Amino acid sequence: MMIDVGRQSSYYLDMEDIFYHTLNRGVEKRRIFLDNSDYSRGVHDLYEFNDSKATFNLNRRFDGCPTSISLNKSRENLVNLFVWCLMPNHYHLFSSPILGGGLAKFHKKFGGGFAKFFNTKYQRSGALFQGKYKKVRVVDDNQMAQLVCYIHANPLDLWKPNWKEGGLTNLEIQNALKFLEKEYRWSSHLDYLGIKNFPSLIGNNEFLINFFGGPTGYREFFINWLKYYEKNIQSMREFVLKE
Repeated sequence: MMIDVGRQSSYYLDMEDIFYHTLNRGVEKRRIFLDNSDYSRGVHDLYEFNDSKATFNLNRRFDGCPTSISLNKSRENLVNLFVWCLMPNHYHLFSSPILGGGLAKFHKKFGGGFAKFFNTKYQRSGALFQGKYKKVRVVDDNQMAQLVCYIHANPLDLWKPNWKEGGLTNLEIQNALKFLEKEYRWSSHLDYLGIKNFPSLIGNNEFLINFFGGPTGYREFFINWLKYYEKNIQSMREFVLKE
């Protein structure tokens, strides 16, 4: 049984924007987030560099506490960022460019800025990311719905590395939800559940919230997606980027 997105509204299809799933990983698959302060910096940079204006003082530090990140400056966004997830050696984004060339410029600023911070902190030199980011265009409601769940489920690889091969029992699904809600905050999953995490990163949270019918509808949809993961992933092969 695959998830039926036919009941969803046509809100997504009616929009004229172009949407992309993008991914980049550490060179030689190395870790790019080594501790919580690195993840915090990644969150900060996703916000800071989503701006057409120049960003100065790229090595600026903060104390590493996620609550100390200031996400309230005035910006001219390059992209609308709808979904994001930071993993130990890669990241996933789902976004729509606002300005011409916005997607490429955003990734260049984010990749360069975070690499400069990382190399300074860990006293290293050279490329941090494995070349240019990968991208694939998302063209319909089904792809979008599946992609949101796929990106938000990525951290489950840290909870149970082989969960994709064997699937999850109903009890394991409940434990997986607890892990995502209580132990992993480096994605937009909590914000979609109505739990404020880093809501300032999301360009237009009404877009996908309305699509799923609010936090309750999203949670139900996500649970069903996990339940039928093996069949759902088969329909995603052409448009999902794997780490």
